[in-house]
Amino acid sequence: MITAESISFAYGDAVVLDGVEVTARPGQIVGLIGPNGSGKTTLLRTLYAALAPRAGQVSLDDVPIQTLHRRDIAKRLAVVVQEGGGELPLTVTDLVLLGRIPHLSTFQRHTTNDYAIAAAALTRVGARQLADRAFAGLSGGEKQRVLIARALAQQTDHLLLDEPTNHLDIRYQHEVLQLVSTLDVTTIIVLHDLNLAARYCDEVVLLDRGTIRAAGRPEDVLRAEVLEPVYRIRVQRVRTDDGFQLLFRPFDERDTSELAS
Repeated sequence: MITAESISFAYGDAVVLDGVEVTARPGQIVGLIGPNGSGKTTLLRTLYAALAPRAGQVSLDDVPIQTLHRRDIAKRLAVVVQEGGGELPLTVTDLVLLGRIPHLSTFQRHTTNDYAIAAAALTRVGARQLADRAFAGLSGGEKQRVLIARALAQQTDHLLLDEPTNHLDIRYQHEVLQLVSTLDVTTIIVLHDLNLAARYCDEVVLLDRGTIRAAGRPEDVLRAEVLEPVYRIRVQRVRTDDGFQLLFRPFDERDTSELAS
C-alpha cells in the first residue's frame, strides 16, 4: 500500500501541493490526472522520495518512507519516469539489469540468477527478442516495455509511472497500459488521457492547482460537472459496450459566461 497524508510542497514561495492525500491499496491502479501544472509529477516525485514534502508524510505499507534507506526503498518501490534510460549506450539486457542493483552488495557482479530474472522480465513484457539491441535505437513503445521490464526486475510490489503513454501511438498506449494492468502490483500512474484513465485505473485522483478536486472510481470522477471547471472544456460522456468514452469540445462564448457565473 502507498499512502500520502496531507502532502504539501513548494518551490520557494510557489505552493505546488497543498494538503494532498492519496491511498493506493494492494493491487490497485490509481491514476493521477489533472491539467498541466496541477502538481501530478511533483506529487509522484514525493511518493518515491525524490522530493521531500514540507508537510505531510508518505508511507509504504505503513512505514514512513523517510525512515527507509534508499536501497530499501528501491527493493520495495520501482519507478518508471519519462526520461528513464535516456540515450545511454546500453543494450536492452544491460538496462534491465540495472533493476537488480538494489539486490547486489557493493562491487558484487550480476549473477546467473540476475540474468535469468532480467530475461524473465523481458519475456513478461513481450520484449525478449530485443535483449541484444541497443536501447537508444528502440521505438517509443519498445522503450516503454523495456523500462517496465527493468522495474519488474527490481521485484518490488509497488510501481510508480510518470506518463508512460507519452509520445506513443494509440496501439502502444493501450498495449503498455494493458501490460501494467496484468502486473498485480500496487500502482500509481500519471496520465493525461482521461479515456485511458477511465479504462485502466481502479481509482483516479483529480488534481487542480495543487489540491484534490475529486477522487474515487473513474465513473464517479470523470463526469462533466467535475471535469469542466477544472479543464475548462466541454465534456460529454457517451456510454459504450464496455464502459464509457469522453468527448471534448472548446467552450464557446455562451459556455464561458455560464462557467464564470
